[in-house]
Formats: sequence, C-alpha cells, structure tokens
Amino acid sequence: MRDGVGRTSLVTGATGGIGEAIVRRLAANGFRVFAGGRRRERLERLTAEVGAVALPFDVTAEAEVEGARRVLHEASARVDVLVNAAGVFDLARVTDTSEAVLNRNLDANLKGAFNVTRAFLPAMLAAGSGLVIQVGSVAGWRAFPENGAYSASKYGLRGFHEVLLEEIRGSGVRACLLEPGAVDTPIWDPLAPDASPHLPGRGEMLQPDDVARAVGFVAGLPDAVAVPLLRIERA
Repeated sequence: MRDGVGRTSLVTGATGGIGEAIVRRLAANGFRVFAGGRRRERLERLTAEVGAVALPFDVTAEAEVEGARRVLHEASARVDVLVNAAGVFDLARVTDTSEAVLNRNLDANLKGAFNVTRAFLPAMLAAGSGLVIQVGSVAGWRAFPENGAYSASKYGLRGFHEVLLEEIRGSGVRACLLEPGAVDTPIWDPLAPDASPHLPGRGEMLQPDDVARAVGFVAGLPDAVAVPLLRIERA
C-alpha cells in the first residue's frame, strides 16, 4: 500500500458524515485534500482541523463545478483521486414521493457525480492516470420499500459507473464503485431508525470511517491494480 504523499484528492460531500470521514482518512494518509461541500463554515472548520483545502461548491450546479475545476487548475493541482461522496437520502412510498423529492435525489446522487466526473476526467485521461471513486449504496443493487427516489438515483449511479468503466478501459484511469450498507450518520436522525421495525438499528450500521478506510484502501493500491466494485457490509 502506498500513501498519498505527492498526490491530490478531491472529495465532494465533505460536510456529510461519510464525506467528512473520507477527508480525514485521506488527509491522514498524506494526500493534499480539496474538500468540497455547500456548508462553508463547517467546511472551513474541518479543513482547518485536518490541513485540507476548503472548496465550497454545489455539485448539482454545472457552473459551480466548473468554478471548482478552475480553482484546482490555477493551483496547479491535478486530481489524482476523485471521490464523489455528496448525496441525500429520502424515504417515502412511491405514491407519496413528490417530483421535488425525486429531483432532489437524482440531482444530488446522480447528476452531481456525473457533473464532477465529467469536469475532472479529461485531465486524468490526458495524464494517463487517476482514480474515480463513486460512493453508491446497497440500495443501488437491492430493493427496499420506500426507497423509490433514492434507489432510482443509486441504480442510476451504478449504470453510469459501468459505462465509465468501458470508456476508460485501457486509458490508465481507474474507477471504483463503493456500495456500503446503512451507515450511521446524521442523515438518519429525522427517521429515528431505532424506533422503526422497518429500518436497521444504529447498532447494526457501518460507521463512516468503515467507508473511509475502504476509500483509503482503494486509493492506496498501485496504479496497475483496479477494484471496479467494492461492497461493504456489517459482518
């Protein structure tokens, strides 16, 4: 396993539970980390603590994504490892899912990953190296009730990832889709999972650093080693 010294990473969703854990893990592994997120104050506190660089932007806004790309370009920082961790999670039966909720999930979980990958992939292809990590979900391959909007976005992300694998084949660029089970983050707070018989209890969930360690593992592999898919679950 190699460390991240001399390499640059960009992590989106850095103010969320999983994204923050990934920023901490990659920074500890020696990467120069650009932490992307919408909550500027929280982002700046995190980056000051771990020695990363705050990069406030919204992954669903193409102009803001392009602005983030220009910031890194002007800093002479080519992204070696891109981690698309931004996302949202809404539960509702199909008949109760509004267009706004559907769009929120598709925009954050699928369109955002597409926007950011599209912005930073050309430089990786030109260099003949790089790694794109998408943070998917168990709900991207397994159906659960009330996951209509969320699963639509995560199944879509898996489809996008599979196409990306075909398009980068032989280029030197690698891609990995991480599909963790439920992760104990604040995203569950409004849902009170311990009080619901239909949801996993928090004691049954993965921790954010479990996912972050998986990211660190994949990012630390030699360039000649690819891990196209990695599913993570509680033992």
